[in-house]
Amino acid sequence: MLPKYKRILLKLSGEALMGDKSFGLDPQIISQYAKDIKMVTDMGVQVALVIGGGNIYRGMNEAETGIERAQGDYMGMLATVINGMAVQSGLEKAGVYTRLQSAIKMEQIAEPYIRRRAIRHLEKGRVVIFGAGTGNPYFTTDTAGSLRAIEIKADVVLKGTRVDGIYTADPEKDPTATKYDKISFADAISKNLKVMDTTAFTLCMENNLPIIVFDMNQPGNLLSVVTGEKVGTLVS
Repeated sequence: MLPKYKRILLKLSGEALMGDKSFGLDPQIISQYAKDIKMVTDMGVQVALVIGGGNIYRGMNEAETGIERAQGDYMGMLATVINGMAVQSGLEKAGVYTRLQSAIKMEQIAEPYIRRRAIRHLEKGRVVIFGAGTGNPYFTTDTAGSLRAIEIKADVVLKGTRVDGIYTADPEKDPTATKYDKISFADAISKNLKVMDTTAFTLCMENNLPIIVFDMNQPGNLLSVVTGEKVGTLVS
């Protein structure tokens, strides 16, 4: 079975790492993700990861918290580094070589983000985890994912979520919602489907980088996506 994609950027939400908890990290989810990622790296697929921070901290509403937006965003970036370290741990336990690169310098725990070095790690078969978003406030980790994917010349952005694709409405709230197998960037924008935030989405559209939204919590799904099976929703 040959992979359809040689180099992928996998975007995971921080919330996905909580499992059934209301906060923090679920070791079982991390272990399952590590096994799934190992399955595809064993096939020779080069994997880069961007993880959100919403399970620990997300830039809250300034009016409610009294924390200004930029400060809150930096706090969220630090949360993504904690998640990156947790997933790095899980991957190394599963026998996968990894490198954590941070857009905010933290020499003791992560390499600084250097594009060429990241590509070199990927070529050597290491999983590269990009932490701290873009390093700038006002940008989400979705945008960081799209940006890094373009920088490392990934073939596709895989957005692993808790639902199995993009629906006409939120399937958890609307039982009549139907799933798209594939949709164009233009349609996704005009229908205002919340695939990613607009900046992330536009980056992918302008650089002809396809996005696949799929359920990462279903073991084996990542392998199915990488080998070209019809899983999730393709945006192109």
